[in-house]
Amino acid sequence: MTVLTRWDPFREFTTLQDRMNRLFRNNYGDSREEVLTTTAFAPPVDVYEDEHNVVLKLEVPGIDEKDIDVRVENNTLTVHGERKFEKEEKEENFRRVERQYGSFTRSFTLPTTVDSENIQATYDKGILKITLAKKAEAKPKQIKIGVGTGPKPLEGKEAKGTTKAA
Repeated sequence: MTVLTRWDPFREFTTLQDRMNRLFRNNYGDSREEVLTTTAFAPPVDVYEDEHNVVLKLEVPGIDEKDIDVRVENNTLTVHGERKFEKEEKEENFRRVERQYGSFTRSFTLPTTVDSENIQATYDKGILKITLAKKAEAKPKQIKIGVGTGPKPLEGKEAKGTTKAA
């Protein structure tokens, strides 16, 4: 039986980073809370386009909308936010912590078809949706085809390439 496995070129980097973190943690010791609050992460983003908009959907669960900053500057869209470590846990002896905490910044170069003055952002159920409207000249246009309105065909001798001499 043949099994296909999706290749992720960055998986080795993540494993290497985990090993290096474990090496330093074991040799130099650290506060678990300090490690959790200083890591950075990059939320996953879906980008799609239709005839009127370019839409970005960032997955940022657990982050309040007041902790997210969306800016457009020099044709670059930048999203910055922070997920804060929750200190309210009664149990401090975590067995495993996989959620990432800290700040993130994602930047996207906008295509020339986007109207940077017409951008909307909404936040619902942990998904930040940024809608970038396209400029009117970038939207597809349908061209109407006329019937019988083309140039008139040449008649008589002019059609054969001969002309009258004066």
